[in-house]
Amino acid sequence: MAFLRVSYGVMVVFFLSSTLSIAFPGFNFNWGGGGHGGSGEESFDLIPEFYQYSCPQANDIVMSLLKQAIAKDPRMAASLLRLHFHDCFVQGCDASVLLDNSKTIISEKQSNPNRNSIRGFEAIDEIKAKLEEVCPLTVSCADILALAARGSTVLNGGPYWALPLGRKDSKTASFNGSNRNIPPPNSTLQNLITLFNRQGLDEVDLVALSGSHTIGMARCVTFKQRLYNQNGNNQPDETLERTYYHGLTSVCPKSGGDNIISPLDFASPAKFDNTYFKLILLGKGLLNSDEVLLTGNMGKTMELVRSYAEDADLFFNQFANSMVKMGNISPIMGYNGQVRKNCRRVN
Repeated sequence: MAFLRVSYGVMVVFFLSSTLSIAFPGFNFNWGGGGHGGSGEESFDLIPEFYQYSCPQANDIVMSLLKQAIAKDPRMAASLLRLHFHDCFVQGCDASVLLDNSKTIISEKQSNPNRNSIRGFEAIDEIKAKLEEVCPLTVSCADILALAARGSTVLNGGPYWALPLGRKDSKTASFNGSNRNIPPPNSTLQNLITLFNRQGLDEVDLVALSGSHTIGMARCVTFKQRLYNQNGNNQPDETLERTYYHGLTSVCPKSGGDNIISPLDFASPAKFDNTYFKLILLGKGLLNSDEVLLTGNMGKTMELVRSYAEDADLFFNQFANSMVKMGNISPIMGYNGQVRKNCRRVN
């Protein structure tokens, strides 16, 4: 009888584990005590099928509203891609970047890299409101950012990738972390590498993810230094191709005009392709952080710029891989964190 009781117990445990895994994708019993849970606690993993049963319409809803948002404002695709990047580089991919100021939170939106710069919050609000209507308290804001980044890439002609899901939303933000961890547009190559390494990303990820600048715009203030005072000697950056340089000075004056925008990839600003890398090779990268991938005396990044300029498929494949890698930076999972009802504030 003792043998029967043990066997029955094992069967119940097996059944319970299997049922929960089907009902709640990402749920795993961690009987061995490994993974995130520690000694004997449950462990959770990000998986593409996370909402297969709890909200199967999630991606369709995101894509439908994304199409509308981008049709209204073509810049929105690049803005949402950037929003995911700025989220992940500050205490992980946890939607902390979406939190507004409150009694306990200093918003990351006020940091130097984000102030008057990041945008797309209303599009995220719309997506969240629709998902709450269809699947209440199910799809996290952190996952919405990841889905919107992928969707924006695809809708502009870029690659699709299987996107691991199951992130939870943070209850905190990090204003100081935002100032410290997001690479500025005037970065040197070594500074870029250091900031990416801090997130567990390498030079291959750096060059591939920089390729997101194939779409979108930048404000005059982010590249003005290159035009008028690159090295503190009131001279332009000598790596700028001259015709391109003169074109930029005609739209970005030495004083004022900080918020005038220019395309990061003037040849195909609304198409996700590898033209960005071709322009860098011609001395027509807009930001210092773009051009130094070639001119920064780092053989590996130079080779990658050339390789991606020659082979769009190679770039697309690596961009997809690096987006998954970035999306896995310190996610909050399982019973930690929460699914916010409103992405702008903690429940």
